[in-house]
Amino acid sequence: MFEQVHDKILNHQVIIIHRHLHPDGDAYGAQLGLKEILKQTFPEKLVFAVGDEASGFSFLGKMDEVPTELYQNALVIVLDSSDSKLISDERYKLAPIIIKIDHHVPVSSYGHINIVDTNEISCTSLIAKMAYELEYTISEQAAKALFTGIVADSGRFLYSGVNSNTFHIASLLTKFSFSLNEVYEHLYIESLKRVRLRASFVLKFRITKNNVAYHMIPVSEWKNYGMDVYTISREMVQTMSGIEGIHIWANFTEDEQGKIIAEVRSNRYDINTIARKYGGGGHLFASGAYLNSFEEAKQMLEDLDQIMEEQK
Repeated sequence: MFEQVHDKILNHQVIIIHRHLHPDGDAYGAQLGLKEILKQTFPEKLVFAVGDEASGFSFLGKMDEVPTELYQNALVIVLDSSDSKLISDERYKLAPIIIKIDHHVPVSSYGHINIVDTNEISCTSLIAKMAYELEYTISEQAAKALFTGIVADSGRFLYSGVNSNTFHIASLLTKFSFSLNEVYEHLYIESLKRVRLRASFVLKFRITKNNVAYHMIPVSEWKNYGMDVYTISREMVQTMSGIEGIHIWANFTEDEQGKIIAEVRSNRYDINTIARKYGGGGHLFASGAYLNSFEEAKQMLEDLDQIMEEQK
């Protein structure tokens, strides 16, 4: 499965690793984990990680500044990005060879080599699997980055899709001496302000006639919270999870350009088809889309409600 990737790595002196915009723990962990693995395995090569920074994951490392001319003969590896529109830093297009490694349901095929396994809970677990199969060198720093991504994308091993392979990879990574407490504190210890904000969201979500829970958050509202729109959209959607009788929930957050970031989750039903209908994507039970207006958000909500109607 990974032999083609290995051959391309061997034949390139410069390797530049990309991932999606506004990275979560999985994207950041996969990117920095792979960078460290390649640097340790091939110390003679130049390996870089590029894209927008995510302060919440700075404990794993920083992004690199890469001169554009380096792309001319570089190998680009894009991680955790189902669609080319999502990739951070469009200079990836300048590279002669692009490898896509992902675990989402494909939206677009942009790589010369595509390694996509939708059975993997995270891109980090896929990178770890590749490293072990190819017998690459995994350092403590790389293991911490990969473990962080697996924990983040599996919801602390609670989400659908976690299986024996997930635990096997995690157990291999925890043989390294990085601090599990450090990882969990960075991922889950929250400020009092954020805890109170989450509590307020619990109190104000609404429910459709068929029990789809949702938030509609205008830009004027979230700007008062002192957080960026992507933190609001991703974190606050989870305030509606784990509630008896609610199997689909969604968060619709307006950004500063008037577009709507839709985050949709389910613990039972395929909501990915709805996300793809609106130009988005993701996983079977966790997907998102970028909508044009709250009117379009209401249409999406009606489609989600129809899923529940059909289950009656």
